[in-house]
Amino acid sequence: MTRPQKTAAELFAAQALASQVKKELTENILPYWTSKMCNPAGGFYGRISGNEETDLSAPVGNIMTARLLWTYSSAYRLFKDSAEAEGYLAMATRAKDLIISRFYDPEYGGTYWSLNPDGTPLDTKKQIYAIAFTIYGLAELNRATGDAKALEYAIKLFNSIEDHSFDTEKDGYFEAFTRTWDTIEDMRLSDKDANESKTMNTHLHVLEAYTCLYRVWKNSRLEERLRGLIGIFEKHILGPDGHLRLFFDDDWNSGYDIVSYGHDIEASWLIHEAALVLGDEAVIGRIEKLVPAIAAAAGEGFSPEGGMIYEKNAEETDRDRHWWVQAETVVGYLNLWDHFGTQEGLENALTCWDFIKANLIDRENGEWFWSLREDGTVNRDDDKAGFWKCPYHNGRMCMEIIERVNH
Repeated sequence: MTRPQKTAAELFAAQALASQVKKELTENILPYWTSKMCNPAGGFYGRISGNEETDLSAPVGNIMTARLLWTYSSAYRLFKDSAEAEGYLAMATRAKDLIISRFYDPEYGGTYWSLNPDGTPLDTKKQIYAIAFTIYGLAELNRATGDAKALEYAIKLFNSIEDHSFDTEKDGYFEAFTRTWDTIEDMRLSDKDANESKTMNTHLHVLEAYTCLYRVWKNSRLEERLRGLIGIFEKHILGPDGHLRLFFDDDWNSGYDIVSYGHDIEASWLIHEAALVLGDEAVIGRIEKLVPAIAAAAGEGFSPEGGMIYEKNAEETDRDRHWWVQAETVVGYLNLWDHFGTQEGLENALTCWDFIKANLIDRENGEWFWSLREDGTVNRDDDKAGFWKCPYHNGRMCMEIIERVNH
């Protein structure tokens, strides 16, 4: 699909947005992590609280480290000619070295879930979600620099997922395993998740990782799996109402009435990106019929005055505005404008960015707060940096805008 023509006013607004988010990324988000999260003993600290207290006893998460690798690799790719470029590469290299030397399991393959602060293994389970993010980061580093070792380990991890997690009978990927790839009783990604064998969240981020890997490694098995993942979203995960279903048993049955607005809007552009990178016109045609419908479903949770709310189930609605949901909302709506010519998409992206600026950016200490609560107060109870809080969503939002506006 050829990108539609944009008006001069739209381009002016988009270019102003790109200028603002570049400043936010390079002067607020990325410096926070380089100045506050690097452990002088190697690797990273595990956590900074919402009140800016560094927790030296916190475990170091695979997900956080992999996301740091992706973010700084992508920043280096975009800003190679900047004065900050070598610092971005140093952060990416620090994350890569920690993954290969400490997180990667040299005996059984895959990566550990977490490390102790001294870098020794803590939780050695194999969570496919975390391994997928590690592929994502390593592939992006290879894309940015041609790092052969990063690609080597990305391929190793791809093979580990395919050899151990892929369901050859009923399709898709099982959620988690023990260190030795045996079945594990508790498969949950976090305490808030259902203990089911297949999840939307893991499939979305395997899709994301395989898309990035396919950019740099045109392998036939990878192509087949990427094509299959797109099909899984079409066949199993997307509901008739446009929302993603979240939790499934082995047979893709789902008995959960939960809507995650952030994942809906994030998926609307990640599935589209996967189809575009795959490059099959038939697949692109099918997906581009779905993208506006997914975004429209997500839009049920969007208020121009208050951003995108978190989620709802049959009993209640969580109206907190999480940092990552707002970041994905900006990208999802910008994608509608960029590829489908939807002026409302640009307007919503700009409105959500205004909400972020007014409510979530910490201009005193750097980075973004976890969320704005329903009552309008800032959430300082949850981390500013840590196991689940890192510069991947908001950093990627900034870089997506910059790349799309300057393509």
